[in-house]
Amino acid sequence: MSTPSMNQNEISSELLNRMISRVSTVMVGKEAEIRLVLISMLSRGHILLEDVPGVGKTLLVRAIAACMGGSFGRIQFTYDLMPSDITGISIYHSHSGLFEFKAGPILSNVVLADEINRASPRTQSALLEAMEEKKVTVDGTTYPLPRPFTLLATQNPLQFEGTYRLPEAQLDRFLMRISLGYPTPEQEMEMLSRMQMTHPLERVRPVIMVEEMEVMQREVQSVFVDDSIKQLLVTVAAESRHHPKLHLGISPRGTLAWMVASQAAAYMNGRMYVTPDDIKETAIAVLSHRMVVQSHNRLEDVTGEEVVLELISRISMSPQRSRSGRRS
Repeated sequence: MSTPSMNQNEISSELLNRMISRVSTVMVGKEAEIRLVLISMLSRGHILLEDVPGVGKTLLVRAIAACMGGSFGRIQFTYDLMPSDITGISIYHSHSGLFEFKAGPILSNVVLADEINRASPRTQSALLEAMEEKKVTVDGTTYPLPRPFTLLATQNPLQFEGTYRLPEAQLDRFLMRISLGYPTPEQEMEMLSRMQMTHPLERVRPVIMVEEMEVMQREVQSVFVDDSIKQLLVTVAAESRHHPKLHLGISPRGTLAWMVASQAAAYMNGRMYVTPDDIKETAIAVLSHRMVVQSHNRLEDVTGEEVVLELISRISMSPQRSRSGRRS
């Protein structure tokens, strides 16, 4: 017999699956990527969507925001964008002699940082405090961000003109990096049919309110992680730090992010305990962008994704559940 907490988990899992279905009416054939975005949001994490222009990165973020009942802010990153354009600015009123804070778009529940690597490193750094500490400081005054808060940034590949490389410290603050890829011919045909008369985004209505998402985020923290699962995470992280193809392995923050993402994956599956399948599902999206491949290996087209798959394949991941993994 299920406990009340498990019944609530099942209700939340149903809501999350409805949100995947609703966003899928806009993004054809991207259920796995949508699921990863929701896992990241449940983990209170931020997402970097990296791919070529035109595959639907911005559309995905807009669809996710439309399915949430909270506020939405969009920042179009350009070479001349200033930090105050992100955080906001204090405006002086001469008639009252007082300053009034005009909030920037970062003070929203869901924030789209579009083409984040087209702005200078100085402007990109304005996001660091918001991403890490959930607050912004303007003219010496600190303003808390609304809860829940999620930043979804899009990025074009570095070989595109006018792009800047994100520093490793900023990359490490993104819980996941996700690539959408091109649709199949069948999916592209379906997309053309759906958008022939009206844009499907116009029909999207909220599925989950911000208050419900905040409750789910707290429940994710209660998902049980057995010591055997933690040992798998630590083993993979330690192996990465001595891997011959890597200049930089997984940081302790990366290991923690992997565990939290695995808890959220389990929660989305209606479970209150983590299994090896959960850590496998989240491994590439959480870990690959935190690794720096040796320069001579990059010339041979070695990628972080390949190294993650290699590390995972080395570790024995038993599908058996922990005795204490079930909460009754």
